[in-house]
Amino acid sequence: MFYSWESFYVILGSAAAGLIGLLFVVVTLTGGSRDRSRTLRAVSIYMTPTVVNFALVLSTSAVAVAPFRTPMMTELVLGIGGLVALANASWACVAMRNPTPGAEPPHWTDFWLYGLTPLAICLALVISDIALWATAGWAATAIALLMLGLLLLGIRNAWDLVTWMAPQRGADAS
Repeated sequence: MFYSWESFYVILGSAAAGLIGLLFVVVTLTGGSRDRSRTLRAVSIYMTPTVVNFALVLSTSAVAVAPFRTPMMTELVLGIGGLVALANASWACVAMRNPTPGAEPPHWTDFWLYGLTPLAICLALVISDIALWATAGWAATAIALLMLGLLLLGIRNAWDLVTWMAPQRGADAS
């Protein structure tokens, strides 16, 4: 099923793990420089979905290269991970459409790149997982492409978060 994809998933999983770590470093370095309620809402809408997407890529990669995997275990991990990420992306879409009164509205790209695009990728992942269960020949390739897309989208979103957080540090501290 994923036997010819080991190197691909090692690279993908390593990148996702490293990016999760870097996000935690950025959050730590910029912590305490903003209003706590504003930060908690931003974390739940923007940071959490980004970390969930990286975690989905990491866990999918781990299962794809695990020597003890079985088709059922692979499908179960992919299915559960896809559903959790799907629910998280759905929540982010709803939260962005219902901003907190008095808070600055999200940028117009946020709904598309933090909400709808991850939602579509995760939905396609769940469909591909069902196809994998049904032994469709295209499913393994689709899952690989979806994981790569989710990683690239996560890189874009992590960059967006960092560039939003970093300039504010000095401005909010004064």
